Amino acid sequence: MPDAVLFDIDGTLLDSNLAHAQAWVEVFRRHGHEVPVEAVRRQIGKGADKLMPVFLPKDEVDRVGEKLKKERVELFREKYLPRVRPFPQVRELFERLTGDGKKVALASSATGPELEEYQRVLGVGDLLDAHTSADDAERSKPDPDIFEAALDRLGHPDPAGAIVVGDTPYDAEAARRAGLKVTGVTCGGWSAADLTAAGCVAVYRDPADLLGNYEQSPLA
Repeated sequence: MPDAVLFDIDGTLLDSNLAHAQAWVEVFRRHGHEVPVEAVRRQIGKGADKLMPVFLPKDEVDRVGEKLKKERVELFREKYLPRVRPFPQVRELFERLTGDGKKVALASSATGPELEEYQRVLGVGDLLDAHTSADDAERSKPDPDIFEAALDRLGHPDPAGAIVVGDTPYDAEAARRAGLKVTGVTCGGWSAADLTAAGCVAVYRDPADLLGNYEQSPLA
């Protein structure tokens, strides 16, 4: 039985992966690069520092990468974030976890300002024991820093008693590198086969499916 559950946010709790991809595509276009939205979507879950080199030459990332990151953050917050909604039954899942005495943390590659807005949209701030963002980690997913920072915020629980819920292979890799088990959800766009191959011990459709199968899930 896990004592702590660490949640990714984008694509796991919020239906936001496509919106993030669209914001990146728009910013890339401003700088002369036409990139397919689905190709970008497959990279969502990584930090910006790892996403940009997939599509841009290294010298351009070195030269204007920080500018692009700032543009993307501003564009997403102004144009796309107002459209983003939680997946069904996120709060009910968190209530079940806290009712079972488990600590709950958000561990996301989002920026600090994005995380604040996410907590408002999710409406689960009163159920959280900790939260971390990209600002709390030196390296972004799939490096393990964000999950390690969340464990630190939770008071260093035994990794054997903690589990991650995420929607991408990058979450799974980061969790495994932090010594954590990971449960996957396919609502972010990755298949069950992708997530299982990345190391997820179980895969569900979305938070509602996880809640509906809670007693048989790794969370219980």
